Amino acid sequence: MTQDEMRALVLAELQRIAPEVDGAALDGARPLREQVDLDSVDYLGFLVALHKATGVDIPESDYEAVATLDGCVAYLLAH
Repeated sequence: MTQDEMRALVLAELQRIAPEVDGAALDGARPLREQVDLDSVDYLGFLVALHKATGVDIPESDYEAVATLDGCVAYLLAH
């Protein structure tokens, strides 16, 4: 999977949780929870959705690595 394909997948899963999200307006380097109105339950739901879509486990110890859009894409591609 290419970086662009993974970014599209991550954005699609994010928009399932928060349909109002405009992926083009997101800053890939800023934490998602600062940019999108996600409470902790929604954020966990997002991470579970990423796991289901990619098969990649994201342990709690790695949550910091996937806090941003760019971080999610890089983490998922690396694993």
